[in-house]
Amino acid sequence: MHKNQTGNISEDFGKLILRLALAAMILFHGLSKVIGGVGFITSLVTKAGLPPALGYLVYIGEVVAPLLILFGIWTRAAALVIVINMAVAILLVHTSQFFTLSKTGGWALELQGMYLISALVIALIGAGRYSMAGPGGRWN
Repeated sequence: MHKNQTGNISEDFGKLILRLALAAMILFHGLSKVIGGVGFITSLVTKAGLPPALGYLVYIGEVVAPLLILFGIWTRAAALVIVINMAVAILLVHTSQFFTLSKTGGWALELQGMYLISALVIALIGAGRYSMAGPGGRWN
């Protein structure tokens, strides 16, 4: 395999696939909130004793951060935003499911867990060569 500055080409292609998959899937959740509003989120935030305005941060975590990851700009920082977004979503909505199985036998939070872990991995490994900002830079 040919080497490039950040490792081999297959590693950078793998980073690209992971970035595209996570960004696209999270963006669907963000699009739903752009179309339908964040009333559900602000009510959950209010029930948790926090200011309802914090619910609007979901747009950062489910629209802005995935777009940054998709294009490979400030990728590590954007991935950390998604990690925080998913942790908050799990705490606000899914704590009762944490130790349960789904009807098909998987972990009830496997989707949320996969989003969180994928974002954590991207934060650790960066965007790779196939990104608008390139492989260099502290946050890419």
